[in-house]
Amino acid sequence: MSEWWTYRPSDFLMFSPRIYWRLFASLNEAWWPAQVLLVGAPVAWLIHRGAQGARASGASLRAAAAFLALCWLLTASAFLQQRFAPINWVASGYAAAFALQALGLLALAAVGGMQASVQKGRRRIGLALGAGALLAYPWLAVASGRPWQQAEVFGLAPDPTVIGTLAVLLLIAPASASARWLMRLLWLIAVLWCAVSAATLATMGSLQAWIVVAAMLAALAAKSIHDAR
Repeated sequence: MSEWWTYRPSDFLMFSPRIYWRLFASLNEAWWPAQVLLVGAPVAWLIHRGAQGARASGASLRAAAAFLALCWLLTASAFLQQRFAPINWVASGYAAAFALQALGLLALAAVGGMQASVQKGRRRIGLALGAGALLAYPWLAVASGRPWQQAEVFGLAPDPTVIGTLAVLLLIAPASASARWLMRLLWLIAVLWCAVSAATLATMGSLQAWIVVAAMLAALAAKSIHDAR
């Protein structure tokens, strides 16, 4: 029997990278053309939000939270539970966490208590992360030498959905105690997923791990600067 110290992290993977990436091809085939709406609607919102600056209405922010809740539920069901869980039993727990995040977003949309962030740096990083999650992330499949059918699309694939959510959280400033507590939960789950995903991708030898880490750190840095003021 081999000594335990000879094992590498990849030896503990319950699936191969090839099987993992093929899950996204199956996901995209099953849900086409829903991707057009899932990407198009938030792109339009980000453009509108960027034009508004700090004048975004509470109704616009509540609509964004409700739409994000739908995206987290879709990701929890269509990818994590239906596709990822059969090859990785831990994914059922991930799906439960995504469902909890969806409930938190719905609660935030219901209670309101939000206003647009007035911090220019925070807004700029939020808009940049949002644009990256929506428009750039799907192209990582091609950039990595994988078929375009394996693209990770916001609203269905976990990583771009989480990064896009971090972007929206940066654009929102809580204006009530209930909204403040809900946003802490939303931040916690999103950041924890980034850590889990980055570790999984690194174990598979994918450079996308560094993109997830960079997005997470950028969001946390923008949030910390604002919180420190």
